[in-house]
Amino acid sequence: MDRLQAMRVFTRIVELGGFGRAADDLDIPKASVTQAIQQLEAYLGVQLLQRTTRQVSVTPDGEAYYRRCRQWLAELDEIEASFASARTSPKGTLRVNVPASLGRLVIIPALPEFCERYPELSLEIGLGDRQVHLLREGVDCALRAGDVTDLGLVARPVALLRQVTCASRDYLERHGIPESLEDLMSYQAVNYQSATTGRTFNLEFKVDGHVRQIALPSRVTVNNADAYVAACEAGLGVIQAPRYHLTKKLDSGLLIEVLSAWRPPALPLSIVCPAQRYMPHRVRVFIDWLVELLAKPQWQNCLQPTSL
Repeated sequence: MDRLQAMRVFTRIVELGGFGRAADDLDIPKASVTQAIQQLEAYLGVQLLQRTTRQVSVTPDGEAYYRRCRQWLAELDEIEASFASARTSPKGTLRVNVPASLGRLVIIPALPEFCERYPELSLEIGLGDRQVHLLREGVDCALRAGDVTDLGLVARPVALLRQVTCASRDYLERHGIPESLEDLMSYQAVNYQSATTGRTFNLEFKVDGHVRQIALPSRVTVNNADAYVAACEAGLGVIQAPRYHLTKKLDSGLLIEVLSAWRPPALPLSIVCPAQRYMPHRVRVFIDWLVELLAKPQWQNCLQPTSL
């Protein structure tokens, strides 16, 4: 039995939740995955996984073994990468998850430069507004907007997202342009609901150094950033969103910023990784490139870079 390979197989089963998924991820036959786990359990003398026809769950012994395996494998990968990175570019596959609008408008258009810089590194990019579970879904790192409270993650700030309050030209022609926060109370909002927690967010404004929240009536609630902007464009109410998502529509006059004297607080943007002692080289170069990208002049009105 190749114990190192068996440990890698075991950790991927735990993280991906199945033998077949682990086999596909590691590009090996499913029979080899099954055999590796059987041999590993026999060698250790404990049951690591409970298997039924529908699901795979981790036993208490398996959970303890998984934590040690992941730590050890991460350290081994970093040791090897520390030598390899000195003479070669990073290789392999980097799995990243980013907010859909940020990926579509900012990151993906810049990827040709990244791919040219690191020709032996492949990217798997998941786009969505749901916060993925990095370990369970096999994701190396993710971009998160807002505060990061998960203690199992290491967060590295990369930028602040400047936000604006706006409505469609048609909506403002029908209801007038609000001149104060008090005026706003007679308007409707498009509500944004977190796809992860189900929480609905109030509008926020910076007033004399403090944040004031305002809850407006709403007839439409969405849980996707593109749908949020589309609902605003359709004249369904007021929204607050990062400026990068609205720049073209604001410039064209489809959407109009209001209450610019009391702009919303900027959203922190962080790249998060599983908490571990070492960071893989492929993740480090992606973070460095991302910081470089967000500091480019075309984003200076939308993003404020922050140091790591």
